Amino acid sequence: MVQNAHPVGPQHYRESFGRYYEDFQVGDIYEHRPGRTITQTDNTWFTLLTMNTHPMHFDEEYAKHSEFGRCIICSPLTVALMVGMSVTDVSQKAIANLGWSDIMLTYPLFANDTLYSRSEVLDKRESSSRPNAGIVSVKTIGTQQEGKTVCTFMRTILVAKHGFDVEKKANY
Repeated sequence: MVQNAHPVGPQHYRESFGRYYEDFQVGDIYEHRPGRTITQTDNTWFTLLTMNTHPMHFDEEYAKHSEFGRCIICSPLTVALMVGMSVTDVSQKAIANLGWSDIMLTYPLFANDTLYSRSEVLDKRESSSRPNAGIVSVKTIGTQQEGKTVCTFMRTILVAKHGFDVEKKANY
């Protein structure tokens, strides 16, 4: 996570997080910390918010008869948490998310598992339509506490160059 403190007055500083386009280097890997222990309450709330009615996520009696023997964490929650965990390292200075692809769910998460994630910079290029930004592509990998990979995906973002982010314009 890139953190800077900028002066906003005498002995007065404001923290700022994230990377500008120029700060990304192909091959860099960012470990996103802290991890996140997921509870069954998190899982139930997420299913309610998203109207996901599959009983594997909230009905223990139903789930105990499945191959997993218990409720599993709703897979879009896993993806959402991994994206959120990566924001300060990958997209804090983003202008827009351009897309996610190749989402692979390779091992289930269960209540009380701890999710960790990391992102590798795969590619970066100047934007052909926005001289104030560049396009960065990363692969994000999520693992649980025992190191088993639970999810991977590719993500492409439009990232501001130094001096062109909203933070500067808004005096944020």
